[in-house]
Amino acid sequence: MEVILKKDVENLGFKDDIVAVKNGYGRNFLIPQGHAVLATSSAKKVLAETLKQRAFKEVKAVEDATKVANSIKELDIKITAKVGEGTKLFGSVSNADVAEAIAKAGIELEKKYIKVIGGLIKRTGKYEAAARLHRTVVAEFSFEIIAE
Repeated sequence: MEVILKKDVENLGFKDDIVAVKNGYGRNFLIPQGHAVLATSSAKKVLAETLKQRAFKEVKAVEDATKVANSIKELDIKITAKVGEGTKLFGSVSNADVAEAIAKAGIELEKKYIKVIGGLIKRTGKYEAAARLHRTVVAEFSFEIIAE
């Protein structure tokens, strides 16, 4: 079954992509939740027209996302956390903590667009993360967790 995504869906695609999914997933989850519509021939024609009209706006969005990506890469991000014995943290550091540290530097990002490589962090040290700013622009940056 082919559907047109109305929202970004994790591990499936971005808004306005045409994707093939299993019938049950499309019929029971994507369409009722409002994440997708059935990809009929008329819906595909409407999508092609809207994509054509949006193409020139897309160039500016990519340029803005690239500027933000470059500014994120230049940041020296340090997150302080309480530390127990050795380098082990009390609790963990997640993408929400990284988003908060970036916000302190003056760049607002939603935490759902930040992916900490390796998942939750439970020790001090240097780590990598990636921020998806646009469907074609992903900023990979490093940050450090230091003892409080």
